[in-house]
Amino acid sequence: MDRGKACLLLVLWAVAHLSSPGDGLRALRRTTGGRRGSTGLTGQDANGVPLRRSKRGWMWNQFFLLEEYTGTDMQYVGKLHSDGDRGDGSVRYVLTGEGAGTLFKIDEKSGDIHATKRLDREEKAYYILHAKAINRFTNEALEGESEFIIKIHDINDNEPRFTKDPYIATVPEMSEIGTSVIQVTATDADDATYGNSARVVYSILEGQPYFSVDPETGLIKTALPGMDREVKEHYQVVIQAKDMAGQMGGLSGTTTVSITLSDVNDNPPRFTKSLYDFKVPESTELGSAVGVIRANDADINANAEMDYRIIGSDGPGMFDISTNKSTQEGVIVLRKPLDFERKRQYSLRIQVDNVHVSPRFFSMGPFRDEATVKIQVEDVDEPPVFERSSYVMEVKEDAARNTAIGSVSASDPDGVRSPVRYSIDRRTDMDRVFNIHAGNGSVFILRQLDREESAWHNISIIATEFNNPRQISRVPVYIRVLDINDNAPTFATNYETFVCENAKANQRIQTVSATDPDEPVGGHRFFFSLAHEASGKANFSVRDNKDNTAWILTRRNSYNSLQKSTYLVPVVISDGEFPMQSSTNTLTVRVCTCDREGNMKLCNAEALTGRAGLSTGALVAILLCVIILLMIVVLFAALRRQRKKEPLIISKEDVRDNVVSYNDEGGGEEDTQAFDIGTLRNPEAIEEKRGGWGERNPK
Repeated sequence: MDRGKACLLLVLWAVAHLSSPGDGLRALRRTTGGRRGSTGLTGQDANGVPLRRSKRGWMWNQFFLLEEYTGTDMQYVGKLHSDGDRGDGSVRYVLTGEGAGTLFKIDEKSGDIHATKRLDREEKAYYILHAKAINRFTNEALEGESEFIIKIHDINDNEPRFTKDPYIATVPEMSEIGTSVIQVTATDADDATYGNSARVVYSILEGQPYFSVDPETGLIKTALPGMDREVKEHYQVVIQAKDMAGQMGGLSGTTTVSITLSDVNDNPPRFTKSLYDFKVPESTELGSAVGVIRANDADINANAEMDYRIIGSDGPGMFDISTNKSTQEGVIVLRKPLDFERKRQYSLRIQVDNVHVSPRFFSMGPFRDEATVKIQVEDVDEPPVFERSSYVMEVKEDAARNTAIGSVSASDPDGVRSPVRYSIDRRTDMDRVFNIHAGNGSVFILRQLDREESAWHNISIIATEFNNPRQISRVPVYIRVLDINDNAPTFATNYETFVCENAKANQRIQTVSATDPDEPVGGHRFFFSLAHEASGKANFSVRDNKDNTAWILTRRNSYNSLQKSTYLVPVVISDGEFPMQSSTNTLTVRVCTCDREGNMKLCNAEALTGRAGLSTGALVAILLCVIILLMIVVLFAALRRQRKKEPLIISKEDVRDNVVSYNDEGGGEEDTQAFDIGTLRNPEAIEEKRGGWGERNPK
């Protein structure tokens, strides 16, 4: 401890021990007269009753002791004395309690108390002890045990300590003067109730002129306006806390405060260039990026977010621009196909804006910027281009071979204008129905067409650059075959009907209709009539209903199945197209016996078959099936009968081995035991009777 501190301790010790007669040296004193334990009047209460108190032989005062004593001798605390002590050495003083015997020692004879060690108030501020005065010879207490306190006087031996080191704080850039940043706090272990040892004052050692600190509260504030994060972002501020109210000789402690300026949107985006140039091949696919531009913003995070947009273009809708959120770049994207031969350069006007703008900084200028983008289209060798995306051709089905039905046209879009050669993709024309002229693209037919077989043909034509065969393109060609009237109408179905023997004249027996594979524009119109060769001796007539149907009518009364059981009626059907087509169709009519209502009762087999809707071939097939089924049944029955018959011999053994000879004379027809004729019928009985024959064998 330095010299000044030692002097201070000495002064405090002197004040504590010499202050008053009741303190320190005369800590133990005798009360007013009377012996120990006697009472005395002390006044009256509210009712006039005298008050009395017990007299004590001694009373105690507090002792005061300076902390951190640095002397070589033990520090004197005070003296205990009893009125019963006459100085003859018969009194012994005893000290008990906190620290008695270790920290504090008493002279048994004189009652002097000394501190044996240097004490620290911050460790323990006071000690409670008990003292006695005892007759050394009789061990009787001269005074009752009493309690006294030794208080440790504080000295300024602890410097202020901050609760954190370092402190971390942030404050927005461009903050106004006096904006609060952070509050620091320092504590002092010295006694705050005694002197100024624990009274702390704050000051700033490093960090001026940017920041200041409140001396009493430790609140740090901004002291300079317009601090710019983009100029300087981090500051180290050193704060001092000094006790003794900052006076000379006080102790101090320091801490570091790391202050970071947080970003605000006080900077607009700026393009690095006013003009950007990009080159793009004309074959670039739609949706591809054709260029990337970037604007710089000194701000960070959300304050640096930008939005790009096209505010002017000489090719509307050709390009679009979007913002890459991770890099804040503007990506220019192609939206329509490029054509070098049509337009070789585009000019765009791009504007960039901050997404988040603070109204506080509007006065710092517009938070946007503009730049020009030039896009040059580069020529590439492109395949031929057809004049149309698809072709439709028509040809009549009766057109002759090598008839031209149309043509296609393609050209090289490049500046060299390479000649084009045409061909048909044979995978789309496997039957080689069509061909194309390689030079002029004329399409012609190689085979006779039939609309009723195929009404449409879909082929693919290839155009190839003559100078670069790898450059090809295709176009679909749809060929429609036009109809001509080349098919005659016929019966819609195979008609067969019957006529009753008792039929009347002009009685309808059948309604017929027709079909035609041709497709006239106005629809079909069929005409029905009886064949000319049969009209003279006809038994039936044909009536055209003018609705593409006709009735078959009887021309006389009654028909005889015995005379003629079947009639064939020739019907001529013709269409109304040009050239007119007609055909003769035969209707078969069977003669049957009917009741009065016209219901068929009896008819020959052919009539029955026709009535049931079965043809002669179908009837023959049914009869064959019946015959085959009968043959299978007969064969199965024969096999079963064959299986029931017993075989005469089922073994390769000779039956004669089972014939037994004997010498006895037979008994004629009645003697049946010597030889069993049933054995020949059933050889299985041999084994059963062999034992019996052995017994009758005379051998």
